[in-house]
Amino acid sequence: MTQTEVITRLQPIFDDLFMDKVELTPQLTAAEVEEWDSLIQISLLLAIEKAFNIRFRVGEVEAAKNVGEFADLIARRVDGA
Repeated sequence: MTQTEVITRLQPIFDDLFMDKVELTPQLTAAEVEEWDSLIQISLLLAIEKAFNIRFRVGEVEAAKNVGEFADLIARRVDGA
């Protein structure tokens, strides 16, 4: 699975959780989205784990600096790495 494919699958999850439209790009960071707080982060992670049928390890997600790195992490987990 490519980064672009993952981001495409992430967009509807973000659309469901955020009140305002968040246009996902590989460079986007949580700091750039006013509504993206710790509660949204938890909701995102739970929804993403369910949607992609994966589980994140402690510290994995925090290491991602932006949506692109997070999408790469998801792709690796989906592909079994």
